Amino acid sequence: MSATVAGRRPVGLDELRRAWAAIEAGQFRAGHGPAAPRRGGGAAVRPWRLSEPVLPVLGCVGQAGASTLALAIATVAGRARVVECCSATASGLAGAATAELGTTGGGWALARREEVTLARACGVLAGVGEVPAPPDPAAPVELTVLDVGWDLGQVMATGGWVADTVSEACTVVAVTSATVPGLRRGENALTLLGADRVVLAVVGPARRRWPRPLAAAVGPQAATVERAGRMVCVPVHGRLAIHGLDTTALPRPVLGAAATILGQAGLGTPPSEGHPS
Repeated sequence: MSATVAGRRPVGLDELRRAWAAIEAGQFRAGHGPAAPRRGGGAAVRPWRLSEPVLPVLGCVGQAGASTLALAIATVAGRARVVECCSATASGLAGAATAELGTTGGGWALARREEVTLARACGVLAGVGEVPAPPDPAAPVELTVLDVGWDLGQVMATGGWVADTVSEACTVVAVTSATVPGLRRGENALTLLGADRVVLAVVGPARRRWPRPLAAAVGPQAATVERAGRMVCVPVHGRLAIHGLDTTALPRPVLGAAATILGQAGLGTPPSEGHPS
C-alpha cells in the first residue's frame, strides 16, 4: 500500500507506520514537532476534542458504502450525529437529510434526519489537512460518528485533527467490499490501525456464501478479527446500490449490521442472533 499526497513522492507502508507511530506519540500536535496543517495559508485548523464517544468510520476502497454505514450506525444509536469530513464535491450524505439547517461560519453545512444530526464540510477541500474542526453540537448527543472520507494513507501521512481522532479512538470501523482487492485493502488498514481495535465491515454476502477464492483472500489480520467476532458482513441492498442515500428509511438488514457493529464497539447492545450480520 502507498499513498500519494499532491506534489509529493509516494509514501510507502513502512513510512506510513512510522508516521502513524509519531501521530500516536503526539509529535504532530501543537508544541510537539511539526506545526498543524494549515488551510490555504491561513490560520491552523483548531484541535477537536469532545466529551461524547467518537466512532471513526473509514472506507478501505472507493464506494464501499462507508457513508451509508456511518449513517446507519448513528440511526441505530439514536441521539447521535454524523460528521462527514470529505470535500463537498464527494459527499455521500448530501441527499440524506430531511431538513437542512443552514451553514456555520466555520465551513460546515448542518442538517437533520430524524434524531440524527448531519454535519457536512461545505467547501472544496484539496486534502484532509484542510478539513475544518467540526462545530459543537447544538444539543447533547450520545455518539459522534466520524465519516472520515479520505484514504487512510493520506490521513496518516498528513496528520491533523482527523488523524488524531482516528489514532485516539478506542474502536475504528474499516469498511471494505467482499472482493479480493477489497479484502487486501482491508488487510492493509488492519495492519496500519492495529487489528485489536478495528471492526471490519465487509459489504457483500454472508460469510458462509463467499466463494472459495474470496475466502482464501482473508489475510492473517482479518482472520484474527474474524476469530474475535469483529468481522461483520453488511448486506448489499439493491435500491441503495442504485440510488445511494436519500430520505428513504435505511433497510432493516443494514440497520441490523450497524447494531452489531455498535455492540462490537462497546457502544450498544449486540442484537439477537436473529439479526443479520
